[in-house]
Amino acid sequence: MTPRMDNPSLVVPGALQPLLDLTEVIGKVGVPQTTLDLVRLRVSEINGRVYTLPDEPGEAEKADERLPLVGTWRTESCFTDAERSALEMAEAVTLMTDPQDMASDEVWEDSARYYNDEQLGALVMHIGLVNFWNRVNVATRQEPAAWR
Repeated sequence: MTPRMDNPSLVVPGALQPLLDLTEVIGKVGVPQTTLDLVRLRVSEINGRVYTLPDEPGEAEKADERLPLVGTWRTESCFTDAERSALEMAEAVTLMTDPQDMASDEVWEDSARYYNDEQLGALVMHIGLVNFWNRVNVATRQEPAAWR
């Protein structure tokens, strides 16, 4: 599929840097980068944003081997309880099946067992930001992105 336009974050003057700055801030509050990566991939899967995962020797070894399993996190034993709670939050917020209760109290309380308020705030902002990027990229038919 041919992109409809260049990526809007590059077309709209001044748009890219604030988004990159927010990403940097989110990464500094103590949510493990591996968790943020798992959440990013799961949200992207839900939204139809395609990533190509590394499969070349050397690159594949650097990537988290659990990435291809993120869609089946509920049945895979390789994810920690904290990662599971983050993935559950990511799905609840992304799917928005019930806007009045996107992230139920149960989902929120489960995540709050593993993350403090600052980290939960960062996690929710990360989910929102990934959803934003996905929607921009899917709407403009951007090419599948390399994972890193």
